[in-house]
Amino acid sequence: MMAHEFVRVSGREIAYRRSPGQGRPVVLVHGNSSSSRTWRHLLDGKFGRRHRCLALDLPGHGASPAAEPGSGVYSVPGYAAVLAGFVDALDARDAVIVGWSLGGHIALEASALLPDAAGYAVFGTPPIGGPGDLAEAFLPNPALQTGFTADVDEDAARTYAESFYAPGSPLSTADLVADILATDGAARSDLGASLAGATADEVGIVATLDRPLAVLHGAGEQFVNLAYLNKLHAPTLWRTAVQIIPHAGHAPQEETPTELTALLDEFIAELPPGSRA
Repeated sequence: MMAHEFVRVSGREIAYRRSPGQGRPVVLVHGNSSSSRTWRHLLDGKFGRRHRCLALDLPGHGASPAAEPGSGVYSVPGYAAVLAGFVDALDARDAVIVGWSLGGHIALEASALLPDAAGYAVFGTPPIGGPGDLAEAFLPNPALQTGFTADVDEDAARTYAESFYAPGSPLSTADLVADILATDGAARSDLGASLAGATADEVGIVATLDRPLAVLHGAGEQFVNLAYLNKLHAPTLWRTAVQIIPHAGHAPQEETPTELTALLDEFIAELPPGSRA
């Protein structure tokens, strides 16, 4: 996997990895307690050789230094500002933005700051209109609470990581667990606290988005409620439906990268002209 590079965004160092491709830029935004490592199959495979993929480590995750607790960085709006600055700093304003889980929420929040983005693809991400939607948008999985808990031990990290995969998956969770344990605990607790306050109306963002939006969903998802996704009003929804990925759970980039990249390639190929390719 490519080594980390660093770019300065709003006065802080942001670590990222890039793929060797020179085609259409694709910015990859990881989820809660993860890192750019989760995109290794995309960065190192045919997808990364076709596209100019840029995968950042959010503050307090991976190789990006921690933010100050209580600074507001560890929130969806805070991360969205980092994403917008990252895209600007690396001249990827016309990129396709791909967000997994928390990364998808960040991508939607940042859409107002990314007027030149070519399109958005999210998975593991139920757009939330407000705190009242959380109970319906997410399945009742107790492991979800780990994502908002500062102090996480190895057992809790392993249970959380196992929930990323479809039930019965034979895949190792070792890398996922390592990322969870390496994440700044304040990134989780501050994020959880921020959700109790004013949050962006992501349902409204999806309803008014003027760029193509692909919503993907693992058939074995253990966190996100498909019935909730199917009720969303999304006029620019790609193929007018949520796209189901067989044999995947919450993390198809880890579980079924071939199927995921095939869908992403099709989505990118069908985007309107006007961006670099």
